[in-house]
Amino acid sequence: MSHANHVERYPGTLAELATELGDLRYDALATFLEELAAKLEADSLADSTRGRGKLAAALQAASEQVAGAAEHIAKAWHICEPHM
Repeated sequence: MSHANHVERYPGTLAELATELGDLRYDALATFLEELAAKLEADSLADSTRGRGKLAAALQAASEQVAGAAEHIAKAWHICEPHM
């Protein structure tokens, strides 16, 4: 699989994409981060089965960190949801 250095269906820069994602309502941002964590975990498992232990470990750690970020953003949503 070839990995791209841009999002094909997004015309802006990665910095612009980061800003747009950061501007999502926090519940939506948490969902996005959960999906990203799941993708990284799946990639980790795939690389592990291919004998790429170091890469698999790095991707698993990244998945866990992104999942943690999703939890924190979900907490932020619960704080601000009553005021929306």
